[in-house]
Amino acid sequence: MASNSQCIHRCLSFETLREIHVCDNDGETHRSARTRYFSYVEAGLGQGRRDELTGGGLIRSLGGWSEAKRYGLKSQERIKSDERILGESDFVSDVLSQANEAFDRKYELKRLGYDMDRIAGRVAEIFEMEREDVFRKGKHQERVKVRSLFCYWMVRELGATLTELAKRLDISVAGVGYSVDRGERIARENNYRLLD
Repeated sequence: MASNSQCIHRCLSFETLREIHVCDNDGETHRSARTRYFSYVEAGLGQGRRDELTGGGLIRSLGGWSEAKRYGLKSQERIKSDERILGESDFVSDVLSQANEAFDRKYELKRLGYDMDRIAGRVAEIFEMEREDVFRKGKHQERVKVRSLFCYWMVRELGATLTELAKRLDISVAGVGYSVDRGERIARENNYRLLD
C-alpha cells in the first residue's frame, strides 16, 4: 500500500513539476517547493468532488458510450490515451511512433550482429586504431573522443545501459553519461555514422 506522500508524488502534474523545477532553479529548495505543492493540493481538496474530474475516464472524454462506440467502429484510428492526462491523441501517437522507430533501429542493429565488440570495431576504424584501444583508459583528447563516440553509439543506438558501460570501461556511471553527450556532438560535428 502506498503512502500519501508516494501517491502525491505519482500524481504530480507536468505544470507543477515544471514550476517546482523553475522555482528550484531560482534558489527555492525541494522541501519548500514540495511544501508549496502540498498547499496547492490542500486548497484543491476544499473544492470537493468535481464532475469533470471523476468517473468515466476515457469514455467520458470521448463524449459517452455512444460516441465511443461510433468512434471505434467508424475509424481505423485507435485512441492511444486519455487526452485529459497525456494530451491530444496525435501527440501521443507521435511520441509512440518515435519510440517504435528507436526500438526498430536497435532491433535491426542487433539483427545485423552489432554488439559491443562490433561497435568498438567501427569506432576503431574511424579513428584508425586497434579495437582493444577503444577500451583503454586515458584522458588524452583523442582517447576521450574515441570513448565518447563509443559510449554514444552503445547507449543511443544499441540501448546499452550506463551501468553496463561503466563496468566495462571502469569509469563512473556519470562519466559514461557525459561521454554519451560528448559523443553525440562528436558524431554530429564530424558526420560519423555507425552504419556506412
